[in-house]
Formats: sequence, C-alpha cells, structure tokens
Amino acid sequence: MAVVSKRAWILMAVLAALWGSSYMFIKIALDGGLSDTFIVWARTLLGAAILAPVALSRGAFAAARRRIGWLALIAVLQVVAPFLLITTGEHHVASSLAGILVAGAPIWTALIVAFTARDERLGGVGLVGIVIGVAGVALLFGVDLTGDRDEIVAGAGILLAGLGYAAGALLAKRKTPDVPAVGIAATIMAFSTLYLLPAVPFGAPSAVPGAGTVAAMLVLGAGCTGVAFLIYYTLNADLGPSRASVVAYIAPVFSVLYGVAFMSEPLTMGAVAGLVLVLAGSWLAADGRLPRRRRDAQAAALADNPA
Repeated sequence: MAVVSKRAWILMAVLAALWGSSYMFIKIALDGGLSDTFIVWARTLLGAAILAPVALSRGAFAAARRRIGWLALIAVLQVVAPFLLITTGEHHVASSLAGILVAGAPIWTALIVAFTARDERLGGVGLVGIVIGVAGVALLFGVDLTGDRDEIVAGAGILLAGLGYAAGALLAKRKTPDVPAVGIAATIMAFSTLYLLPAVPFGAPSAVPGAGTVAAMLVLGAGCTGVAFLIYYTLNADLGPSRASVVAYIAPVFSVLYGVAFMSEPLTMGAVAGLVLVLAGSWLAADGRLPRRRRDAQAAALADNPA
C-alpha cells in the first residue's frame, strides 16, 4: 500500500478547503444581488474554461463524443439540478448547514445501489450507516430548521441535491466507463453552461456587481469548480479513488468553519451533532456498499462533487 506523500496531504487539504468554501461564496454572490440562474451559469462557465483546455490536451474529448447523449443527461443530474437547488436553498438556509446536508450524498448512493445492483447490496454496516445518516438529517430538520415553511423547503431541496450527485455518479459509472474523468467533468460543465444560457438574459444583473461579489464568483467558478476538479483528479491518479474520497468527509467541516468565522452564522449543538451523524453515516454506508473493493475512479470523482 502506497504511503500518502506530504504533497498529497497538502493537495487534499486545499481541495477540502475549496469545496467547503463554495457554500460561503454562493451566499456572498446572493447577497451581492446576483440571481440564482446567473450564479450557476457563471460558475459552470468558469469551471468549463478551466477544465476544457486540460481535457483537450489529454485527448479526453474523443472518448466523450462517443457517450455524448449520456453526458448530456448526467449534466442535468450532476450539475444543473444540484447547483440550482443549493443556490436557491441558500436564500433561506445558512451556508454551513447547506454543506452538512449535501454531505449526505454517499447515503443516497448506497440506497440507490441497494435497489439496483444485486452484486453491491448493502451489508449490515451499510444499513447501520444509513440509519445513522438519516438520524443526523432528521436532527438537522428538527433542531436547526425549525423556522418557516420556506426554510424547510429550502433544506429539503439542498438534501435532494445530494440525490442528484449520487444518481449522476452512478449513471456515469455505468454508461461512460471509457471516458477519462477530466473528459466527463469538462463535458458536463460545458453542457450545463449551454443549458442555462437561455436564462441568462432574464437573470443577468441590472448593474455591475461590486468587487466583493465578482471576487466571490471568480473563486466559486474557477477555484471551487474548475481547479478543485483538477486537484481531485490528480489525487485520484496518485492515491486511488478510495483514499482520495476522504476529502468528501473533510469539506463539510470547512463549510461550518467558514460560515461561523466569516458569515457570522451560529454554531449550534444541532449542527454539530448533525454533522457528526451525517458524516459517520455516509462513511459507514459507503464502506458497507463496496466492501474490499476499489471504487471506480470516475464514479468516486463525481460522487464526491462539491456543491
């Protein structure tokens, strides 16, 4: 078993910090007056601009063209729907709580696999993980989402974003096994940008956004989307998908820290307990779902999507 190098640990920390900060930058962009659709469109555009040259230089688009129909569908499940649900939900939900709710994506993955793949049925550990994770979500809804109806609906939408991540990852695993991960990511980002383009004239800002809002969007799109994916693929190649996926359990901790430190969001006992239960349940569900088996690199890369 290869030893994790100092460089790999540094990259993993940077990646977790980037993915965990995405919820904060979404909140800043919303507070700056940008519309939901414009934020998601600009984010995917910047992400595609970072990823496309890398995919082109590696010849990844040749394989992607053979699976173009599936990639067009995965873009809806993996990017457009989750990004819109999260961005819309953050009108009513704290950025730290959004990061915790999205962290339940591995639980959705385990549930889908339990009903669709006979050879990957949940074992006892996986079932325990799902129960623990659901308990964490219930705690968050019962303690931290006790406000009005809009807050509850927003939290449910963000939770569903995790389902989109899970469904898109599994579809990519089964339908695009011959496409390099960077080719999948660059293609679905490009499709997402095109899907949202018709809505841009209706959601474009009426005035030039402030410097802080522009900076938040640049970091969200180029950093938290484009650069973050590139870092993940580097880790995936160096360490293998199982070790690289550890990032998914670190990022929500960053989202909570950022929310408390920079957005003046309260750190409640419900959020702390929910975070622990959701992450523990997700880890157990994933381990129970694929015991002693290396996860497919593409599926792991997509399943651990940031916000």
